[in-house]
This record gives sequence, C-alpha cells and structure tokens, in this order.
Amino acid sequence: MEEMALMLVVFGVSFGIGYMLISKVPPLLHTPLMSMTNAISAVTILGAILVFTETPKWIAILIGSAALVTASFNLVGGFIVTDRMAKMFKTHHDDDVRS
Repeated sequence: MEEMALMLVVFGVSFGIGYMLISKVPPLLHTPLMSMTNAISAVTILGAILVFTETPKWIAILIGSAALVTASFNLVGGFIVTDRMAKMFKTHHDDDVRS
C-alpha cells in the first residue's frame, strides 16, 4: 500500500508541474512540445509493459491498462497531428527535389 501511495504522490506532483510548465509555453513552440510528449508517451508505454512482466495485482493491471491505452492514443494521435502540421510547411519545390 505504501508503494501505491508513493506512486500517487509522484503522479500528482508530476501532473501539477507538467500542467504549470505546458500552460506557459508560447504557441510557436507547441509543435516541438507535441513531439516531445510523443516521446514521453513512448516511455509511458514501456513502463506499462514492464508492469505486466510481473504478476501484478488487479489494481496494477487496471492502472497499467489505462496508461497503455491513453499513452498509445496520445502517441499515435500526436504523430498524425505533427505530420499534418509538417506538411503545411512543405513547398512545391520540395516535391520537385525529391522526385
């Protein structure tokens, strides 16, 4: 139970610090920030998979599953949005050079 309390405290503190930092980011930096959160989501997915390598209790399975689903959604969605935004800056000259 102590481990769960520690994990909840770490989650709460990191959530608060993350919210404060992201809310102060200027709009110009949102795309690089989104790419960084994609990398963080990948780390979250790895952590959730590590939870399942042991024989976890039902609460760990529930929390790990929720982390895996939400991080996967964020990872895939973030890459799709980043790709769309990168295509907005693509010029016709870029197409001629690649062909």
